[in-house]
Amino acid sequence: GAGLLWDMGPGARYWLLLASYLAFLLLGSAVFMAIEGPPERRLWEQLLGHLAAFQADYQDCLPPGRLAPLLEGVLRAQAYGVSALGNATEPENWDFASALFFAVSVLTTTGYGHTALLSDGGKAFCVGFAGLGLPAGLVLVAVLRQPLLRRLHHLVSWAATRCGLDPARVPWLQALLLGLMVGTIFVLLPALVLWDREDHWSLLDAFYFCFMSLSTIGLGDFVPGQDYHPALYWFYQLALICYLLLGLFTLLLTLEAVSELREVRVVVGFFSPSGSKSPEDQRGIVAQDALTLNNCPPPSTSPAPQGLAQGQVSPSRAS
Repeated sequence: GAGLLWDMGPGARYWLLLASYLAFLLLGSAVFMAIEGPPERRLWEQLLGHLAAFQADYQDCLPPGRLAPLLEGVLRAQAYGVSALGNATEPENWDFASALFFAVSVLTTTGYGHTALLSDGGKAFCVGFAGLGLPAGLVLVAVLRQPLLRRLHHLVSWAATRCGLDPARVPWLQALLLGLMVGTIFVLLPALVLWDREDHWSLLDAFYFCFMSLSTIGLGDFVPGQDYHPALYWFYQLALICYLLLGLFTLLLTLEAVSELREVRVVVGFFSPSGSKSPEDQRGIVAQDALTLNNCPPPSTSPAPQGLAQGQVSPSRAS
């Protein structure tokens, strides 16, 4: 199989990769349909059973057709994050902590969706806010990324030298260190804390929330701290904001470190449609050529005698 891939041209490998990704997407859709279809049907049957039992119990007190508009209004409010089961002590969806959390979820492209904008003005402002904030965030990440990666590279190189490790392994150690940081500090430990604090969450639910948040998928089916007292709710919102900002930035550093690995560049170049080297791959060659040219002795600047320039013999040699 590997030999067949090497025998294929760059264009064929590129289209094979694209076709494999589309097949993976279709296969995932089929698996989701097979796994989630039966629970949805069971839930639908349970809901119909509850509605039928409610109408049978209160059909004498409830006029026909009055239940459907009530349920429609409740579901519409629920879609905007307003629950009919709340009470007066429940925190608002648009206090400052909630608004700050919503702004961070927009700029980090997480977008949990458990709280939705109600007004046309809010939707218009959100478009402008994201249109300006997303490029600004990318610039900020680009500015902060290189100094931190450079310092980390120096630290890992120093540790590798002290331990007598091969310097060629430094990029791998750097990527491994960042990966372990993401896996422990931003996935394992938060999942254990959420599993302990959230009453209705399983350990899988906690891991699921952490992964969905760091991958910026943010489905919004799990958001911690929603049923707590307003004081604890503020704390949870601020903790989630710090978690998102620091976790996503560390994940971006990890992806940057992985993308700089020579083996990863070889794989990317192998599936490139043109098969040619990228400017990043040629940067080392250009630098080496420039270094060679800089080490060449400079040409003589003293003018040659006019007679020698015309092919004549100098007087000293003639004598």
